[in-house]
Amino acid sequence: MDKELHDAPSTVHRLRALTVELDLLGSEFGRTNGLHPTDVRALICLLDARRHSTAATPGWLGQQLGLESASVTALIDRMERAGHVSRTRDAHDRRRVVLSVTPSAIALGQAFFGPLIERASAELAQFSDSEQKLIDRFLVRMQAAVTIARNHEQP
Repeated sequence: MDKELHDAPSTVHRLRALTVELDLLGSEFGRTNGLHPTDVRALICLLDARRHSTAATPGWLGQQLGLESASVTALIDRMERAGHVSRTRDAHDRRRVVLSVTPSAIALGQAFFGPLIERASAELAQFSDSEQKLIDRFLVRMQAAVTIARNHEQP
């Protein structure tokens, strides 16, 4: 196994190094703002849901984070007390609860991660449209590979 890891393409090692750097940055964000690592991941999921117009329910959030119902409830309670999340009833199905990030949580994320996003966008702009599509395709496939590994599935 060690030889296989050693022989992996340098791109795989660069990707691993990138994920370590991003994890360290997320940890710094959490420390700076008094957030547990799970809270940071939840906030990212909820911000992504907002950006993609996805209805974020407690069940959906639990699936994203791999958490059981009781843990999700405790997480949402904690984030609501901190002013990062609000719960509302779905307009179409009053039994369903929808989670939303608060404007202050959005501002917090933008203040901390905005400079990185601007820098990353500037770096990405140096690639042609076809190269950007290839990078996108690569990242989608790498995310799928990690999801398969995390879920212990066979490819």
